Amino acid sequence: MSRPDRGTRAMHQALPPELRDAVDDFAEHLSRVRNRSAHTVRAYVTDLVSLLDHAVRMGCIDLAELDLSVLRSWLAKQRTTGAARTSLARRAASARAFSAWAHRAGLLSSDVGAVLASPRAHRELPSVLRADQAAALVEAPARQAPPVGSAPTNPPVRPAPSVSPAPTDPSPGPTPGAAQTAETEAVPLRDRVLLELLYATGVRVSEACGLDVGDVDHGRRVIRVFGKGGRERAVPYGVPAQRALDEWLRRGRPALVGARSGDALLLGARGGRLNPTTARQIVGAYAEAAGLPRTSPHGLRHSAATHLLEGGADLRAVQELLGHASLASTQIYTHVSVERLRAAYRQAHPRA
Repeated sequence: MSRPDRGTRAMHQALPPELRDAVDDFAEHLSRVRNRSAHTVRAYVTDLVSLLDHAVRMGCIDLAELDLSVLRSWLAKQRTTGAARTSLARRAASARAFSAWAHRAGLLSSDVGAVLASPRAHRELPSVLRADQAAALVEAPARQAPPVGSAPTNPPVRPAPSVSPAPTDPSPGPTPGAAQTAETEAVPLRDRVLLELLYATGVRVSEACGLDVGDVDHGRRVIRVFGKGGRERAVPYGVPAQRALDEWLRRGRPALVGARSGDALLLGARGGRLNPTTARQIVGAYAEAAGLPRTSPHGLRHSAATHLLEGGADLRAVQELLGHASLASTQIYTHVSVERLRAAYRQAHPRA
């Protein structure tokens, strides 16, 4: 089972054996059969342990006693403790998924969660940058110093040298200062390609950090992305991103590559694969330094989708690019475009 937090683990251990085994089997099903990420499995398990702990407190020590009234009571309790509508909607979805699985597995005589209603999650319109603001952000690494924490503080761990002696090279080797300069110059190139890819392709930050060198098709200008649930898709990128990639692979990545690099496309300052948390810090720091609205990698994803639709892209094509399983997830960007149109109308039309 994916490791939840300490409180959830304690509640899990306190469950009756039958219920505890059901949690573990469901987590295994999500991970191996449904191919859910560790983060998703952890969220489901946390919700399920909370539900079954509530059921036990209501006197249900056998899974067969779980019914709709218990599910509704659990959600009502969550609401009284101040859970947001989005959290309640997610927890109801977790309960329905478990109930459906338990019924198929023969643990429940009926799918008791099938009719469980949940509050409709309020979806706020995502904030997006204007096209000129997005351009200023992706070009920022070429105009300003790397943000604090982005530049290398220690040299990357280099691969161990070969046992056999290397042939003598009469030309002088690079001095430590020159090597440090190369690494310092590599960071803005890395930051530029990160920003270009996030905006050009609209990929999630975890997808960008998960890219390998071999995932880039330079001839067709396409990257291969593995999204949620391990779903693979091909996403095109433009000429500016291609230039940034070429510079990074020619001058930047070789200066940072080390024993921990593997095939990772984007590297951290110490040579390992770039961490999504660090990537978020990089985006936020450049936006702040450039005097732009506060943004994040997900903000660039929102901006890319909105600008595509405003430019006339088909909604289905944008869905495919973003890797959304449902068209409903993509349709929120049409609302963004309409709101921007309304704002422009109110500002410009004499009879608005």
